[in-house]
Amino acid sequence: QVPLVESGGGLVQPGGSLRLSCAASGLTASSRVMGWFRQAPGKEREFVAAISWSTLYADSVKGRFTISRDTALNTVYLQMNSLKPEDTAIYYCAGARGRLSNYPHEYDYWGQGTQVTVSS
Repeated sequence: QVPLVESGGGLVQPGGSLRLSCAASGLTASSRVMGWFRQAPGKEREFVAAISWSTLYADSVKGRFTISRDTALNTVYLQMNSLKPEDTAIYYCAGARGRLSNYPHEYDYWGQGTQVTVSS
C-alpha cells in the first residue's frame, strides 16, 4: 500500500475557502494520476478533480476548486473557494497508475479522508 495522507479539512462558513493537502509518500505524485473524491453522508463517493499532465474537474466544482501539485514535496493540493453547504463531505485523495479518470474504480491508492464542513 502507498500511504496517502490528507490534511487541511475543517469547518468553514459558506463563501469561505480551504486548501486540502495530500502527502504521497512512496508514490511519485508527479508521475501518477492524482485525484480528489468526496463522499457525503448517505451518498456515493463522487469525483471532484484529478491531475496528470492535464486536469479534470467535476462540473459542480469548476471555477471554484483548483487541483495542483508540488513535485518537490510530492504533494497534491485542492484549493477550494466559494464553498457551499453542499460541498460538505469527507474528501479523499487517490492515486492511479493509469489514465486521467473520474471513476473511483480506476484509482489504486486511497487516503483515509479529511472532513470538510461548510456551515454558518
